[in-house]
Amino acid sequence: MHYNWQKELYALWERAVLRFRETDHTAATLFAAGDRALIDRIGATPQEVFDFIEDFCTRGEPDFTTFALLAGIRRHYFLERQGGKRSGNVLDIDALPAKSDAIEGIEWLPRIIPKALAKLRGELHPDIMFLCGGDRAFFQRHDVHPADFLRIVEAHEDDTAAVIRWFLASSKETAAQPQVDRRRAS
Repeated sequence: MHYNWQKELYALWERAVLRFRETDHTAATLFAAGDRALIDRIGATPQEVFDFIEDFCTRGEPDFTTFALLAGIRRHYFLERQGGKRSGNVLDIDALPAKSDAIEGIEWLPRIIPKALAKLRGELHPDIMFLCGGDRAFFQRHDVHPADFLRIVEAHEDDTAAVIRWFLASSKETAAQPQVDRRRAS
């Protein structure tokens, strides 16, 4: 399942999109047993994959390539760092920062970081999607690809300050804002 895993994932995506469009489905009913096995082997959950399929079919995004890039990062983390074993932890929805919370004046950034960590570690709550509509709007506004962000989160898993510095340097929106010398600001 290693050399051609991306082809298997694409075939799963195609089958799921067709099934979703044919009739009403849920995460529990959309995937056949073989698809569930593949989802498990890459460290994802049926709900997580369903959310991507549902948003693609109803909103036109995220596309397969974005889904596959994110799945690849999670798969790598799952196989290499977690040894193919799930952590057993689940993100506490009530612990997520509010959508309006900000870091360095950037709303949503405090929220997206723990969501990215949960995606990376396979700890997303079934009611939370990494790359939901709000996340997509956030990444589009800042012209940052979600897979690039997830890779940085993986590289700096225990260093939120490094993730923030990278984001500030990468964001189109923050790059366009005049920089304030914080030592002089009162």
